[in-house]
Amino acid sequence: QVQLVESGGGLVQAGGSLRLSCAASGSIFSINAMGWYRQAPGKQRELVARISSGGSTVYVDSVKGRFTISRDNAKNAVYLQMNSLKPEDTAVYYCNANLRRRVGDLFYEYWGQGIQVTVSS
Repeated sequence: QVQLVESGGGLVQAGGSLRLSCAASGSIFSINAMGWYRQAPGKQRELVARISSGGSTVYVDSVKGRFTISRDNAKNAVYLQMNSLKPEDTAVYYCNANLRRRVGDLFYEYWGQGIQVTVSS
């Protein structure tokens, strides 16, 4: 089994910061891209940021310049530093990893359980 466990969410005032962490554990051979998605009430899940195994990053326009994604390949972990938070950043944030469990396997997407981030105005 593979588990992705998020931590670091919570309630923060507008303009504040939070750092989300996600660690993948279990039977893992290699991880390709890792990322963070979010889903606000009544909205579809959207990509927030994604980072390749080589460190290339992609961000949704609304968080560029405020959020930074990073990863620690030795720990199978991905992080999201969120600064200058806005009320519209309020959502459940999900960790995602594209990984394979054994050599020769296909890569599959795995998801964390989600963590709440609430930004008050």
